[in-house]
Amino acid sequence: PSTSPFTFRKLAGCTLFITGASRGIGKAIALKAAKDGANIVIAAKTAEPHPALPGTIYTAAEEIEAAGGKALPCIVNVREEQQIINAVEKAVKTFGGIDILVNNASAISLTGTLETATKKVNLMMDVNVRGTYLTSKACLPYLRKSKNPHILNLSPPMNLNPMWFKNHCAYTISKYGMSMCVLGMAEEFRGEVAVNALWPKTAIHTAAMDMLGGAGIEKQCRKTDILADAAYCILTKPKTFTGNFIIDEVLLREEGVKDFDVYAVSPVIFLIGAAQEEKKLGRSQQEGAEGAKVKTGSAAGTPSGPVAETFRVIQGAVTEEYVRSTQGVFQFELSGDGGGTWYIDLKSKAGSAGFGQPPVTADVVMSMSSADFVKMFTGKLKPTLAFMTGRLRIKGNMALAIKLEKMLSQLNSKL
Repeated sequence: PSTSPFTFRKLAGCTLFITGASRGIGKAIALKAAKDGANIVIAAKTAEPHPALPGTIYTAAEEIEAAGGKALPCIVNVREEQQIINAVEKAVKTFGGIDILVNNASAISLTGTLETATKKVNLMMDVNVRGTYLTSKACLPYLRKSKNPHILNLSPPMNLNPMWFKNHCAYTISKYGMSMCVLGMAEEFRGEVAVNALWPKTAIHTAAMDMLGGAGIEKQCRKTDILADAAYCILTKPKTFTGNFIIDEVLLREEGVKDFDVYAVSPVIFLIGAAQEEKKLGRSQQEGAEGAKVKTGSAAGTPSGPVAETFRVIQGAVTEEYVRSTQGVFQFELSGDGGGTWYIDLKSKAGSAGFGQPPVTADVVMSMSSADFVKMFTGKLKPTLAFMTGRLRIKGNMALAIKLEKMLSQLNSKL
């Protein structure tokens, strides 16, 4: 027998209905199945090229056909029930049925309660919860007729620890709504249709992530391939495999995969529902809060110590290029030794950093302990991990907050 865990698993002739399949994770899952000769219904809303996000249902269809599958592009906004129903009927008419549903389409806003606009709340609830529910409802009569039917939701394992809610309550509720669909439908259709959830252990690199985080963000992510491979494992299992909340890496390790470097392993953790250890530090990251030199401060009233030393180095490292490419002002509210209000101005003139209020209104306000701040700026603590675990609170422009991480990776060798 072959050592490959995928050798004898085939989706040839199966029909997959995948929401949000015009790009990113949905398209990666589609292409993986297409290599087996599967039929793919691309249920997504992008029919015309997006100004910032590459790919349409038609370009995805071309890629799927080139990979060996058959494609049916359908314009579907999962907020519109009739569009879902029309696409399902067209899929059944074209391919004779539906064997697999992948609820991938999602909306995201990692913002606090007061910072989340009502239209964003509505969007997340409509796409993530309602869209998943209605698409499942429309597909289920046909799935029940399949020999090995599956529903796979891209949603996290549920954990009611408040830390996963406090920084982005609306988003967590909406994604947990998808997970609750798994919980309920797996039991309701046990023996008939397998219903499972899949979630990444790390941040996944997509075009949307590029738009949000800017150039260089891909270095902190894994490729979509890891979710495609994990989804393939799930969808080729018997329908008795149901009601599971699966983390991609955990499943693949169980399936015999040992080399995760091919997925561009990153220490940035994006896992709702499980605490993860931080990566071991490289030699360039050995100096942290404990090893920083203590300064007396350049002005009366300015705190001294590791925080002051960190800002002194940041001030010296700020360049016109950073200012030109970032265009943001960051305010830090730090608690503990050397705490208080600090800022990094990467918008005005040549830029500046120091103690006190920024010279102009901040675009982003970050609150955290001084110890965590020093760890963050010396490479010992990734901002994404700090944010997702509640150690870092962010108010304001989230895109700029993510953009700051690029600067941190360049500063690590100097701090």
